[in-house]
Amino acid sequence: MLDTRQLPPFAEELLPGGGHRSFILKRGQLLRLTDLRGGANVSLTLLNANEKTERLNLPDSLKCQHTAKLTAGHCLYSDMGRVLAAITRDTCGWSDSLGGVLCAEEVAEKYGQGRYQELRNGYYRNGTDNLLVELGKWGLGLSDLTMTLNLFSRVRVDDAGRLQFVPGNSRAGDCIELYAPMDTLVVLTALQHPMDPNPQYAPQPLKLSWMHAGADVAEHCRTSRPENERGFINTDRLFA
Repeated sequence: MLDTRQLPPFAEELLPGGGHRSFILKRGQLLRLTDLRGGANVSLTLLNANEKTERLNLPDSLKCQHTAKLTAGHCLYSDMGRVLAAITRDTCGWSDSLGGVLCAEEVAEKYGQGRYQELRNGYYRNGTDNLLVELGKWGLGLSDLTMTLNLFSRVRVDDAGRLQFVPGNSRAGDCIELYAPMDTLVVLTALQHPMDPNPQYAPQPLKLSWMHAGADVAEHCRTSRPENERGFINTDRLFA
């Protein structure tokens, strides 16, 4: 596994708590997301930037890699069996594929009314609307908002089969790096995980850093399972 900590970013941006972004992570680029304060959560979905009907498939990503969690060495698969992104580095060790995002009604029920009229830019945002705003910039809508991965968050299953949110999974300075083996449309928002027990609306900020990287940065993802080798071959055929 290559050490990417010394790769110079060609762009950096602050993503404030409650903020949302979308962009194309081009083939051969690496995106680093850094938790600045601890306790961050990033709800993310991915699509093929050149054929947007192809999008993230979390059940296949879990099933073909024989895992219930996603972390370094794993791939994020599309519904066409191609690798939209590879998780090349993850210092917190777990990202949740189960929790999804909250809608406006659920945010109001959980945190109370946080209207723009009183709070201005501090008003309470929700994951559904934030992601739809970004999808709309690419000609997409509600039917295109399918599966979301919650980076930096962990949800475990107890002995009775109940889902439990694990506080403190991510600390200040933790980071997750995603390598793009294809042109990938990234859509994300920085909001608390739906199962976070904190009764206060307090989404945490992150830093986004973009770098150029060779394909060898994801070699440990490619070789971690035979299925991943085939997934990368399927992806590389797009550019043959």
